[in-house]
Amino acid sequence: MVQIPRTPTSADVARLAGVSRATVSYVLNKAGAVRISEATRRRVHEAAEELGYVPHAAARSLRAGHSRTVLMPAPAFPAGPLYGQFLSDLQGALGRLDYTVVQHGTAGPHGDTAARAWAELRPVAVLVPAPGLGPEGVRVLKRAGARAVVTLGPEAVEGAHALLMDHAAVGHHAARHLYERGRRRIGVVVPEEPGLALFSAPRLDGARRALAGTGATVTALPLAYEEHAAARLAARWTGLGLDAVFAYNDEYAMLLSRALQDEGVRIPEDTAVIGADDLMLGRLLRPRLSTVHIELPAGRELAALVDRAVRDPAAPPERHRVLGARVVHRESS
Repeated sequence: MVQIPRTPTSADVARLAGVSRATVSYVLNKAGAVRISEATRRRVHEAAEELGYVPHAAARSLRAGHSRTVLMPAPAFPAGPLYGQFLSDLQGALGRLDYTVVQHGTAGPHGDTAARAWAELRPVAVLVPAPGLGPEGVRVLKRAGARAVVTLGPEAVEGAHALLMDHAAVGHHAARHLYERGRRRIGVVVPEEPGLALFSAPRLDGARRALAGTGATVTALPLAYEEHAAARLAARWTGLGLDAVFAYNDEYAMLLSRALQDEGVRIPEDTAVIGADDLMLGRLLRPRLSTVHIELPAGRELAALVDRAVRDPAAPPERHRVLGARVVHRESS
């Protein structure tokens, strides 16, 4: 008969460390209000590690009156390196505040319907990285015990904290930079990948507004993130008569630049190119890629917002404009 190893308990940790079960609970649950010596804390942690003891999250949540789980639905759009780094920093900052970050997949329902699925997990906070969640979804989450709902997108949602990201500013900076360098016939790449219209539409609008009344023209250039699609666009480039392009981001800029060079288009002499995100790979190109450097909120700042909301769920929703942008000029524009 196969014997299943017994799961170690807090009592086992207490016996091995030579302390009370209450002390084990205070140490492992990071109860800052209780004074415990550093030597005792070390003994408890060493005993827990030796036994393989893991605190029971559900029991801890029951004692605290809420969980320490922060739910982050995976974005419905392709997440690039910049966004990936932002999420990594945020998860680290929340972890240092003793929250457990759980990412929820995007398959299945979306918006307010998805909020019901998220609510079943009883998170203490939910960070929604794109529009789609409405006021009803916020109410569903709060009725299920979520103390903080934070949205990251262009618009605020009733009842939720909001980090407002104005992507029109990215297109505005790119277009003005090209115009100030003497370019007058400017293309703007509009990605065809699902989910990216959330960002590409305001970037295109920002470019158009930046050049309104100047006599310069803006031409939208739909483009899939595929080599053959870029090659087809490059093959008709001369007929388009463009002397510059804002390529949505650095990845699309690199894709299109290679296709243009394969067609004999000189960069920047014939066509200036600018991307966005300021990725390291753009600095390795020849010519180096000009870009719009985007400043996302620091992970610690968003983590602090979540923590404030969890501690004071009755406080009015906060609204913060968080996306900054500036041009980094290199040889490609």
